[in-house]
Amino acid sequence: MRFDVLTLFPGIFDGYVRQSLLEDAIQAGLVQVHAWNIRDWTQDKHQRVDDRPFGGGPGMVLMAQPVVDCVAAVQAKCETPGRLVMLTPAGERLTQRTVERLAREPRLLLLCGRYEGFDDRIRQLLQPWEISVGDFVCNGGEVPAMVVIDTVIRLVPGVLGDQQSAADESHSEDGRLEYPQYTRPRAFQGLEVPEVLLGGNHQAVAKWRREQSDLRSRTPNTAADGAAENSNT
Repeated sequence: MRFDVLTLFPGIFDGYVRQSLLEDAIQAGLVQVHAWNIRDWTQDKHQRVDDRPFGGGPGMVLMAQPVVDCVAAVQAKCETPGRLVMLTPAGERLTQRTVERLAREPRLLLLCGRYEGFDDRIRQLLQPWEISVGDFVCNGGEVPAMVVIDTVIRLVPGVLGDQQSAADESHSEDGRLEYPQYTRPRAFQGLEVPEVLLGGNHQAVAKWRREQSDLRSRTPNTAADGAAENSNT
């Protein structure tokens, strides 16, 4: 799977792509991540990519020309143009179901905003898939783009050592949370590993895990209500 990140700060991704599971996936040829600097497509002699908003107001707005030209140029760098995703607070909420849909795409272009956001003609002309990672505002789209990459690569075949990990973990079903996990030592500061996990009875372990997952989980409606109550906007 290929990710193309369109950003004003491609250097943010230099260290990110060299970490843990993502680096392993890249080395194995399962995932590609390319970062592109939107400034490389500006026609302004001073390399400007933003300007003051019409109608007044604080901050600066990303101009349409460099963004639209950047998208077109990056799409042309691969036989598959890919699905354009705009990271924006106004977008569809990123859930595990959304991640599953994203993972079916062979190529994603992740468009990262900055400042006061995008000139709306970018959205109108390019008609991207708008996605929000939550009801809060980041300084830019780079961290949300990393969230999208992190969640999607887990569903790319071969990335996880055991594909069952993705099937069993939290949100594999709407509202379902994973059971508690334990490792050595068996006792730590007066707390012991549940005896059922030590006996080698796999049916009993599976039953216990399902029960614990049920206790932790919430219905989809409860999850949505909780998200609304904890919204930062």
